[in-house]
Amino acid sequence: MNVHQLSEHQIQGLQQELLKSKDALADQINLSAEATGVVILDQTAVGRVSRIDAMQQQSMAVSTKAKAVTKLKKVAEALIAIKNGDYGYCRRCDEPIASARLAAQPEANLCLLCQDKVDRQQ
Repeated sequence: MNVHQLSEHQIQGLQQELLKSKDALADQINLSAEATGVVILDQTAVGRVSRIDAMQQQSMAVSTKAKAVTKLKKVAEALIAIKNGDYGYCRRCDEPIASARLAAQPEANLCLLCQDKVDRQQ
């Protein structure tokens, strides 16, 4: 089933999923902002291990936040595409993105073929 076969109802459903994802990602970014601040060591913990643990937790929080920010940008782009009426088309080749891909990943902006090419280049 191609995107051309998506009904208005299906597009609205995907839009609702994107809006939910947008809210959840914004919450995640706000929460991780607290964890990416200055590392405060537990003074009751002993030495290097607690410092390394705190730094690892901070590093993971920074990585998680970066991934959430990237996904939030894709979600926002997908919502704009819905508004503009060009949602569901690959931004590289302009071919329709398979509806199964959109159902699994509503923020997808590349068809599988173009996504595979991008992944191989990285």
